[in-house]
Amino acid sequence: MKLNRKLRMGMIGGGRGAFIGAVHRMAARLDGEIDLVAGCFSSDPEKSRASGADFFLDPARVYASYEEMARREAALPADQRIDFVSIVTRNNTHAVVAKTFLTAGFHVICDKPLCFTFKEGLKLREVVRKSGKVFALTHNYTGYPMVKEAREWVRSGKLGKLMKVVVEYPQGYAITALEAGTISKIANWRMDPTVSGVSNCMGDIGTHAHNLARYITGLEVKEICAELSTYIPGRLLDDDGNCLVRFSDGVKGILFASQVSSGDENQLNIRVYGTKGSLEWHQEDPNELDFKRADAPRVTHRRGNGYLSAAAQGATRTPFAHPEGFIEAFANIYRGAATAIADAIEGRKAPKEGYDFPTVDDGLAGMAFIETAVKSGKAGAKWKKFPKF
Repeated sequence: MKLNRKLRMGMIGGGRGAFIGAVHRMAARLDGEIDLVAGCFSSDPEKSRASGADFFLDPARVYASYEEMARREAALPADQRIDFVSIVTRNNTHAVVAKTFLTAGFHVICDKPLCFTFKEGLKLREVVRKSGKVFALTHNYTGYPMVKEAREWVRSGKLGKLMKVVVEYPQGYAITALEAGTISKIANWRMDPTVSGVSNCMGDIGTHAHNLARYITGLEVKEICAELSTYIPGRLLDDDGNCLVRFSDGVKGILFASQVSSGDENQLNIRVYGTKGSLEWHQEDPNELDFKRADAPRVTHRRGNGYLSAAAQGATRTPFAHPEGFIEAFANIYRGAATAIADAIEGRKAPKEGYDFPTVDDGLAGMAFIETAVKSGKAGAKWKKFPKF
């Protein structure tokens, strides 16, 4: 980031007890380029004030509502107001909060998914374009160095012509709701369609699998045949899903996401098969990337080594043999967005190759994936085409 000061960050949501809010704050400050200076950390003004005190913020910069925050921050002198806002609220509020701050003149970093519906996402993209502001979406798995290395392999032709993509995201936490043959409650707003949207499992973690496949391969999904299931009685949304996928360029694929896969924790993984070889990456072992051929042993490449691409090395903070993980991947998204924001502040043109972080268009692709998968599932696992956007 080329700026003679730190960027000033505000946050919406993410107060006391919020896991993802803490992750965003740690990631934002990891490189010493960003300071949290303001926020509305809860829809409850008392909780927001208490969280602001936890973060040692000036009470005058801790707000009772996001509307008040946008209005009052915009009225501050340019050398005091926030440069951007980080949105870590629930799905159904992402779009309205983002629109409020974009129209008030602020850059935005937003947790995924982009918004509540695909149609809402189309409207938000118009707001982003009209504002001219930076909009980053935290699909954080694209921040891992070895994911960037995988993308470079595909781009360089190391795998040859792509034929098949298999991406999986099994979790097992929700299976505990069936313990001892009785239905116990797992308090989870993602199972509430009025808050989460039309999908739980595919909307929450299936979108990460979809985004990872797009990022590494550069392919777009054209059609999906999906079967979504709800194994835990009483739930209104899916907790498991299996998709057959037709990508661009004639590539075929399988995408599976589940929250009832007993024994799995956060087992996002991807395999990409080409005519010259294939790659394999696992999120729970993120520092390794395997290259495989039919006529040779598997070769494991490790993060932090000089034989990797510039993209992978540029996303690495520590030398080889010192593992990096989840927070650092998030931090790479923040660092990329911070560079774009600093360039905008200084009036510098974006680099020819652009910036390496997920955008509103990536978010729209995610919303298209969610709604197409649900549409296919409701039709009895029929092939459904992706909407154009």
